[in-house]
Amino acid sequence: MTATAPITQDVMTLPRKLPEGGPLNIVGLTREELMAALLAAGTPERQARMRMGQVWQWVYHWGVRDFAQMTNLAKDYRALLAEHFAIVLPEVVTRQISADGTRKYLIRIAGGHEVETVYIPEEGRGTLCVSSQVGCTLTCSFCHTGTQKLVRNLTAGEIVGQLMLVRDDLGEWPERGAPKDETRLVSNLVLMGMGEPLYNFENVRNAMKVVMDGEGLSLSRRRITLSTSGVVPEIARTAEEIGCQLAISFHATTDEVRDILVPINKRWNIRTLLDSLRDYPRLSNSERITFEYVMLDGINDSDADARRLVKLISGIPSKINLIPFNEWPGAPYRRSTPERIAAFADIIYKAGYASPIRTPRGEDIMAACGQLKSATERARKSRAQIAAETGL
Repeated sequence: MTATAPITQDVMTLPRKLPEGGPLNIVGLTREELMAALLAAGTPERQARMRMGQVWQWVYHWGVRDFAQMTNLAKDYRALLAEHFAIVLPEVVTRQISADGTRKYLIRIAGGHEVETVYIPEEGRGTLCVSSQVGCTLTCSFCHTGTQKLVRNLTAGEIVGQLMLVRDDLGEWPERGAPKDETRLVSNLVLMGMGEPLYNFENVRNAMKVVMDGEGLSLSRRRITLSTSGVVPEIARTAEEIGCQLAISFHATTDEVRDILVPINKRWNIRTLLDSLRDYPRLSNSERITFEYVMLDGINDSDADARRLVKLISGIPSKINLIPFNEWPGAPYRRSTPERIAAFADIIYKAGYASPIRTPRGEDIMAACGQLKSATERARKSRAQIAAETGL
């Protein structure tokens, strides 16, 4: 049983189809990059730090898209900004709203490519699931996104822009002159959409610097979770340079099964991955690591799997999110029964680990975990084709 899909990043699949020339889009620039750009455009050096802070607040705190509205800047300086810069977000192509309130956005980025972003409202919180790549190289056999070839990495601005356009749609920007409202409709952000975030490390890191900045979008690093399939060389770097919460797309307790479900396991196997995780909470000052485990009928859901899982993660501060498999057309798997999932969860819980069972959200609009795939790329393969490709 061998998977034939690529398990490492193929840089030849990343054409940079970005516009050349014209005004520089400032969305996604870090503070340092924005200040350098303002200096290059002619901002006097003694004013650059102050001007950068003012522009930053207008764009990321107030959500302003027009330099003319930045009223604490002189008119001639606003004209200079408009000449050299732009404030541009990805374009919303379609918005679907599930019966449970989940919102799925198909958004178009530079080059005409499309990705999906999902907003999940819950009592007391709202979670935004953002994409980091157009498509994915990892071809995890249970994941619909993995059946779409990787096209390119998203820029930092395209990642930040997903949060900004959802705040637009929810009407969440503060109103100037109104009493301060501490309610956050988007209170949590998860890098669990299309793509492997750690194969786009620099853009993801810079985007999170913007998102976590306290004078703008202001999401705490404890409210941000990055999900990786296990790109081991980048895990310590994530702790040191981003410091957010970490989730591992784990899904199996033996290398034989994980090689098929998560083919990157052939490059960095379970032991190598777990060894790289033991220092993460200390390095990032995070509380614990989340292990994501999709429940597949007859594949990885036995009592023996549950006991192996507990033994494997011993010594790692962690919780296990059990995810009922979300089916998609042609999927080669079935969801474990509720009784099997409950029995699996009970073994983990009795071993002393939190084992919440994730309630599927947005299934009616194909917005649930593992279902994302941009509409223009939804070529339907037969169940037999997909099974053959994954070696099942």
